[in-house]
Parts: sequence; C-alpha cells; structure tokens
Amino acid sequence: MTTLWERSRQVAVQAILDTAVRLFAEQGYEQTTIAQIAREAGISQRSLFRYFGTKEDLVCGDQEALGALLKRTVEQQPAEISAWDALRAGFEVILTANHSRERALELSRLIFDTPSLHARYIEKRLRWQAELVPVVRARLGDGPGRPASDTQARAIVATVFACIDTATELWAEHEGRTDLADLYEQCLAAVRDHG
Repeated sequence: MTTLWERSRQVAVQAILDTAVRLFAEQGYEQTTIAQIAREAGISQRSLFRYFGTKEDLVCGDQEALGALLKRTVEQQPAEISAWDALRAGFEVILTANHSRERALELSRLIFDTPSLHARYIEKRLRWQAELVPVVRARLGDGPGRPASDTQARAIVATVFACIDTATELWAEHEGRTDLADLYEQCLAAVRDHG
C-alpha cells in the first residue's frame, strides 16, 4: 500500500518532470537551466536536487536503479527461456518502469536528439552490458558450473542492446506510430537471419 508521503513524492516528481520536458521541448535541453525548471515548477533548486540528482536524471532517470532492475528481471526469467527472450523481457520492464509509453517516447526523442544526453546514455548502457554478461553466460551454459564462453555472452548482449537502441531510435523518429516490440523484432531478425 502506498503511503501518503510516497503519493506526495510521486505527484511532486511528476510535476517537475512535466515542467522539465515542456521546457526542454520549448528551448532545448542545453538551453534549459535547473534554475528555470525549479522556478517554473514552484520549488527551490535544492528541493529539485532532492528528487533528481542531476539535470540528466530528469531525462534518463536513475540509471543505476534501472540497470539493477534490468539485471534482476533477466535473472528471474525461467530457465527454459532463451537469453534473447530473457533480455527482451528485461527491456520491456524497464521501458515503462518510471514513465508511461508517451513519456518514454518524449524522453527517447530528447536523448537521441541531444548529443550530450546521447553520449551519457551510451556510456551508461555500456556499464549495463558489462553487468549482464555473467548473467547471460550462466543462462547459456550446459548446466550448473558450466557457463558458456564469455565471447558468446558478450556478443548476444551487445547485439540485443544494439537492436533495442536502433528500435528505440526508429520508434522516436516515427513518433511512436510503429510498435516498439515489432521494431525490435525486425532489428533482431535482420541481424540473426542475415548476419
């Protein structure tokens, strides 16, 4: 059961995010300051930083928490599910972990259209990949204590990330008119069938 404090926090976070996304859309990410966001949201900069550690967190969210959620989701998939499907399940969970699909689309557009955000996004995704390699290697193994090769696990993780990122970028470019899951499947099929 959600407490009053948690509900109040969720309302405040949503109001700050709405303000930030509106300002980013009107002025651009780089031109929008934390001071403007705080002023427009009716809070102090100090309060804003209690909810979001950095300006980047307004767009990208808490990447450490999302990375941990992705890893946990992949680990919790049934053993009979392939590494490919376990990774896909993880991404489906984190896509809307903090936002509606509409907000995820807005933020994805912002990330892909802003070079500094895109660079930070890639940097954090590389850390996620490194954390997932042992999980995928264990899933691919021939049994307990016999994991697959590091090369195989790294290749699968990197391929899935590339396909997710390509699908997300296409989804943002097409204003969400194409289903993101379908785009991912098309990207994956292109690599697996014609690689």
